[in-house]
This record gives sequence, C-alpha cells and structure tokens, in this order.
Amino acid sequence: MSIKFAVPCLLLLTATIGAAGAAETLPDAIAAPGESVVLSVHAEGAQVYECKSAADGKLAWAFREPVATLLADGKTIGRHYAGPNWEHADGSAVVGKAIGNAPGATAADIPWLKLEVASRRGSGVLTPATTVQRVNTHGGKLEGACDKAGEFKSAPYSADYIFLRKG
Repeated sequence: MSIKFAVPCLLLLTATIGAAGAAETLPDAIAAPGESVVLSVHAEGAQVYECKSAADGKLAWAFREPVATLLADGKTIGRHYAGPNWEHADGSAVVGKAIGNAPGATAADIPWLKLEVASRRGSGVLTPATTVQRVNTHGGKLEGACDKAGEFKSAPYSADYIFLRKG
C-alpha cells in the first residue's frame, strides 16, 4: 500500500520541480515572475499568411492569423484563432496583446511570446488568466516570395500555451 502511495507522490513532486525549473529558464522578455499557472495546453495548427505589398512596394508574406486546436492529455479542449483569441470548451475565452517576445529554437520556429490578457468572455478556467505565454514553438514561419497579392498560405506549427494569473 505504501508503495502505491509513494509513486504518485514522487511523480507529483517531479512534475512540480520540473514546472518550477522550466519557469526559471524562460527568457527574461517572456518571463512572468510571481504569477501562477491557471492552465497549460498544447496547440497544433497553422500560422496563416497573406501575400501583400510591403512598405517598399514589393510583395511579401504578412502574418494574418493563427488557426489551432488546443489539446490537453491528447483531447481537444478549445481553439486558438485571430485576435489572438483562446477559447476553452467551458465557454471561457481570453484575448491577448503581445508585450514581449524571444526567438524560437530554430530559424523556422515562430517566436516565443508573452501576452497580457486584454479582455475576457464567459466564465470558466480561463477567467482568472492575466498573462499568456507561448513557448516551445515548432514551425510556423513562412519563407519565400509571394507572386500574387491576396494569395494565402499556411505554415504548420505547434506550441505550448501557458495561462497565468497574478498573485
């Protein structure tokens, strides 16, 4: 009986230490010291780009919106889309405003972000969130020239989103 009890405690302790260690290694630009985790989810989807005239008059890919599924334990629990919005299956949702960023692990990875919650809707797990971090990004950048204004292309990406609250 004591062994069955000890293993979950050890796993919980390891997870807690792991989470604390991960928070300490985040770049300063996206760190949120003193904030506690409300929810951590994995996202799979695409970053959508539009071919537009840049300031120099040449056509270039411009970021338009994310389209992603939010997952927890392999199950869909929400979605992420333009705004940027994060919407949980329980009806709670937040809109973020970027306030910090750090480079992704490779040149093909979109940046890690820190966003402050600018507005919220509904009532549920996301309601108390004040900060959102996008970390562990993979992919999402679109390279190369675009030929036709108004054309859309998407770049697959994945990331982890951590919803935090102050205090």
